[in-house]
Amino acid sequence: MTLIQHTGSYYAATANRVTAYPALQGAQRADVCVIGAGFTGISTALALAERGYDVTVVEAHKVGWGASGRNGGQMIAGISGEQHLRDALGDDADRLVWKLRWAGHDIIRSRVEKYGIECDLKAGYADVALKPRHLKVLQKSFDYLQQHNPDFDVRLLSAADTRAATGSPLYSGALINYGDGHLHPLNLCIGEAHAATSNGATIYEHSPVVAIEHGRRATVKTEHGSVSADFVVVAGNAYHNVARELRGLMLPVNSYIIATEPLLANMHSPVNPLDLGICDPNFVIEYFRLSTDRRLLFGGRINYFGEDPELIKAKLLPKMLRVYPQLAGIGIDYAWGGRMGIPLNRVPQFGRLAANVFYAQGYSGHGVNVTHLAGQILADVVAGNSERFDLFAKLKTARVPGAYRFSSPLVRLGILYYQLRDWL
Repeated sequence: MTLIQHTGSYYAATANRVTAYPALQGAQRADVCVIGAGFTGISTALALAERGYDVTVVEAHKVGWGASGRNGGQMIAGISGEQHLRDALGDDADRLVWKLRWAGHDIIRSRVEKYGIECDLKAGYADVALKPRHLKVLQKSFDYLQQHNPDFDVRLLSAADTRAATGSPLYSGALINYGDGHLHPLNLCIGEAHAATSNGATIYEHSPVVAIEHGRRATVKTEHGSVSADFVVVAGNAYHNVARELRGLMLPVNSYIIATEPLLANMHSPVNPLDLGICDPNFVIEYFRLSTDRRLLFGGRINYFGEDPELIKAKLLPKMLRVYPQLAGIGIDYAWGGRMGIPLNRVPQFGRLAANVFYAQGYSGHGVNVTHLAGQILADVVAGNSERFDLFAKLKTARVPGAYRFSSPLVRLGILYYQLRDWL
């Protein structure tokens, strides 16, 4: 078997450590077997290991190989499809949704401090406006945050102040939120994996799962081994291939990022002087931030599904220069892409494949935050507390016929449709 390593990303090139967990060999036993070593799987494993469970994680490639180690690093509060949650929660909806939307942040910050995880975690994030209707959305978001008396700074900026804060002439307004932030996602995932093993968890890499045999004790099988466990957690998100029941529940959508060469600190026209994570409001979004070594990491969705770095650069560079024309002539050192899962109703999906086999997936671009909440919820249901798990599990989404087999053409049509809406 050819061992697949990380994509050629800036994150892989600057990882604090290279994981080298063994491949699964022979028959093993555990209390819980987690399939997938991205944020959902590793967060679940760490939460369970901290509670004393014997946990085994089985990963097809490397820890953080998928979207968890490739994403934009934006730590954004909130859960996609929050209105569906509010409808399900009833009278106490606002308080509970407010608590849920920040829970992932609290878990990340707590783990970074507890385990000394070096992942360049910084506070500061901005939603920016391109059109008058976007300004109305920012005002509504600002009012919502103010109503809850947050313990962090929130600012609504004019067009002139936005230009000064972002270093770009493109935007007409911004909402800066210091409760959100940005980080190095692969270093966070690897750091949490190390924390999980230090608490007794076992991780196997390069061990793709070929089948799950259901029963009182389920058995997770790979080509060269198996894990028998009281509980199984399926945490493959957009990269799952094992559970046919999950196919078609979400669209796997690719997003791409380029990383510039390090920017000079004394540039005549500054780029992102407040060191914010920044995102525009379009469906076909663009997002960007500075790395610790002052590279601009610029990402977005494009109508492309391959992994050719030169093609990715060619498609994203004009978009970046539209935001920061002062970067004309800058070198691009890295270009990569990854896949995320988007359900039709945008609500994260939780459910059971059997009485003792659980899954979570479909975070719609809010994965850094919500995967950590998901890990806690999955650990809770294994421990016998299903309250939050059941809340999400009853929020069903429509299945997309042919989404698994024909995802690329379906997503291309969707991107074209939403690009038209964005332009209008």
